[in-house]
Amino acid sequence: MVLGLLLARAGIGVTVLEKHSDFLRDFRGDTVHPPTLDLLDDLGLGAEFAGIPQRHIDRVGLPYQGRIVQVGDLSQLKGKHPYIAMVPQWDFLDLLKRAAEQESTFTLRMETEATGLVREAGRVVGVEYKTRDGETGEIRADLTVACDGRSSLLRSEAWLAPRSWPTPMDVWWFRLPRHDSDPSGIVGNITAARAAVMIDRGEYWQCAVLIGKGTDQVARKGEVGEIVRQLAVGAPWLADRESALASWDDVKVLDVKLDRLRRWHVDGLLCIGDAAHAMSPVGGVGINLAVQDAIAAAGLLAPKIKSGTLTARDLDRVRRRRLLPTFVLQTLQRFVHRVAIGPVVRGEVEVAGSDRLPLPLRVLERVPRLRRLPALVLGRGVRTEPTPLFARR
Repeated sequence: MVLGLLLARAGIGVTVLEKHSDFLRDFRGDTVHPPTLDLLDDLGLGAEFAGIPQRHIDRVGLPYQGRIVQVGDLSQLKGKHPYIAMVPQWDFLDLLKRAAEQESTFTLRMETEATGLVREAGRVVGVEYKTRDGETGEIRADLTVACDGRSSLLRSEAWLAPRSWPTPMDVWWFRLPRHDSDPSGIVGNITAARAAVMIDRGEYWQCAVLIGKGTDQVARKGEVGEIVRQLAVGAPWLADRESALASWDDVKVLDVKLDRLRRWHVDGLLCIGDAAHAMSPVGGVGINLAVQDAIAAAGLLAPKIKSGTLTARDLDRVRRRRLLPTFVLQTLQRFVHRVAIGPVVRGEVEVAGSDRLPLPLRVLERVPRLRRLPALVLGRGVRTEPTPLFARR
């Protein structure tokens, strides 16, 4: 949607396909990071976005021995938006949709699923599609962009195979009620039995509980309320919510993947976002990275598309532009998987015992200014792309 809006503002005819009838999917990433907030200001959408009900998070805390240790402080970041905005993704997408539909060159086709690629003379020239009513057809295009996620059909159709790294965990997503007396912000929760991240959504906590890779079916044989009891060991203020999960239907599972394409394109087709590099949920950076991919793609490719001179080499410029931030963030995620998450989900971390904080937490507690470093990586990432001049309002 971001790329479609940007290209439409360049005067380029764009068609976006969405296979569902709406954007209402729960437990999608709902974090809107400072660079995306800056983008909305540049697009003239900042005021409208500010009118959407939202929570602002500028602290990242980690429970340890019954207390919350602050490890990240986004309020120290420079810029107009030193926080992460928590907004339901459907509200964000509806905002982009309304803005894009004001452009005469933009078309959004709901209930229309891309089912394959159309090729001529070895080049991708569009997609085959199927609607919910069973209608089929083709859409021809000078450029097809695969934004269809970590299990991208178009990527597979183009015979683009990613390099994958093993992940130690999958994630259970669910909601728990939030009380005014609870902590705020993003709260980590590590106990001998569970490791979780809890995201303050105002009226409720959006909880991500880590489980061993591939253990979902076995783990669901127990009592669902045991999850909350285990979390309450590290967060005692949750003890009164042990009955909040009615059944296992309230718990969704995310199959965590971490991979990256060696090539993000073939002639006529470009992959961006999770289709090019599936991210772990660690740090919640996937959405920001994908939006930055879209900004870079629009800035680099719009002039070539308009002049009819787009080549495969131009498509590779997007990969080369976005490779460094992708590499850095995925390397950090692999490090966290190896040294922190893996031992936790395998039960190898002893969390009880001495009240003395581990050295990294002691340093962050004693030197508050250092909390800017985790906040910088989490909030702004590695490279922020400039909004193209043709899209600014």
